[in-house]
Formats: sequence, C-alpha cells, structure tokens
Amino acid sequence: MKLALTVALVMVAFAANSILNRAALEGTGTGPASFAAVRLASGAALLCLIVALSGQATHLRFTRAALPGVATLALYMVGFSLAYLSLASGTGALILFGGVQITMFVGAILSREALPPLRILGALLAFGGLVWLMVPGADQPDPLGAILMSIAAIGWGLFSLIGRTSGAPLPTMATSFLWCTPLGLLGWILAPDGMDMAGFGLALICGAITSGLGYALWYRVLPQLTASRAAVAQLTVPVIAALGGAAFLSEDLTLRFALAALLVLGGVLISLRAK
Repeated sequence: MKLALTVALVMVAFAANSILNRAALEGTGTGPASFAAVRLASGAALLCLIVALSGQATHLRFTRAALPGVATLALYMVGFSLAYLSLASGTGALILFGGVQITMFVGAILSREALPPLRILGALLAFGGLVWLMVPGADQPDPLGAILMSIAAIGWGLFSLIGRTSGAPLPTMATSFLWCTPLGLLGWILAPDGMDMAGFGLALICGAITSGLGYALWYRVLPQLTASRAAVAQLTVPVIAALGGAAFLSEDLTLRFALAALLVLGGVLISLRAK
C-alpha cells in the first residue's frame, strides 16, 4: 500500500509538470527555453541542497557514469518544453507516456525481463490508444509538437531505465539536474526568449517541487518496480493531466482523447493485474 500511494503521488507530480509548463507557455510571457533553464536550475538547487545537508555532497561530482543520465534528462527537458507550445496538457502527456511505455518495454525485452501475456496485451491496448490519438483528423495533435514530445518520451524512458539501476536515487537525481543545467542555459543563450514573474514562479515550482522532488521520489521507488510495471504505471498521467488542464486551463476534452484515454487506462489495469 505504501508503494502504491508513493507511485500515485509521483504520477500526480508528473501530471502537474505538464499543466505548469502549458500554463507558463500559454498564459504568461514566458518562452520554452527560459522555462526549461529555470526549471533545471531550481531543481538542481533544491536537490543539491538536500544532498549537501545529508552529508552526501561528494556524490555530486561529474563522472563518466553520470553522462547517460545528464544526456537523457536534457533530451527530455528540451522536447517537453518545446512540445507544449502547441499541445494541450493531456494530449502532450498521452504522447509522452505512451512513448515512455514503448521505450521501457523495449528495455525490458532487451534485459530479458519476464513479460506475462496479460502485461503484453495491456501494453498493446494502451499503445492502441496512442495510435488512435494520432490518426489524422480535424482534432489531430500538431505534428511538430507530437514529434518533439516523442523525442522527450525517448529521453524520459531511458532516464527511468537508468534510474532502476541507481543505488543512490537522490544524489543521482541531483547530479543529473546539476550537470544538465549548463545545457539548459546554453539552449537559452542560443535561442533566448522572454520570461515574466508569473512564468518564473511556475518554472520554479515545476523545477524544485514537481520535477526535482517528484523525480527523486520516482528514482527511489523504481528499483521496486519492473521496467514494464513502471512503464504502465506512468500511463495514468495523461488522464490526470487532461483533467487538470480542463479544470485549470479551460482546455477541451475531445472525444478522440476520451476514447484514447479509455484504451490507455484499460491497458494499464490489464497490465497491472498480470502475475
């Protein structure tokens, strides 16, 4: 029960990232490069402070082993921020975590993890929901935004797979954020855009709380989950994000999204029941 509640809390934090990012880009004078840079810097600052206070500051050194985490986190951050220029919160989250599922299931297959037939069926059903969402039509998501979010999905999926083998979740997350921050600042220097106080506040919350602490908590529970279970658990995020987008950002809940979400949730339930 404790593990289930922790995972549920993390999924809410993940959904909040989509809502906060979309709110900043849609409702304030903040651009994606500025948002990503502040998100990374604030997350790094809080995580490094916690690590330092716990007496583990020596873990914050950059090593070759930290490079995959830094690179995949940067890939996720860039694609995520740019995609929400044109995608609604729930749609972006559905593309993101549908892609994450595929990435992590490929990782599970490559690591020869045992995959019960029901879990495979659930994954295929959830993937069918993602395909339904992307079928051309009047309410099809913006293609460029969808491509950018798919890139972010690959980055986050790989980042989660790396986290499953991490022996020190909090220092590992802090190190990834710390050394990814210069990349975020470089992106802002190369493509500078504006930021107002409202956008800064949203980026600060997104970086320090829902990203920094949320991701550190995710890294803590990941070793207790198989790659396939971690993948399907994250597919609840789009539904939470869509409801949050409708409640706080007045985003429409389309029939296409509703049908896709039903398939995704059905796939999650089937996969989680697999023994």
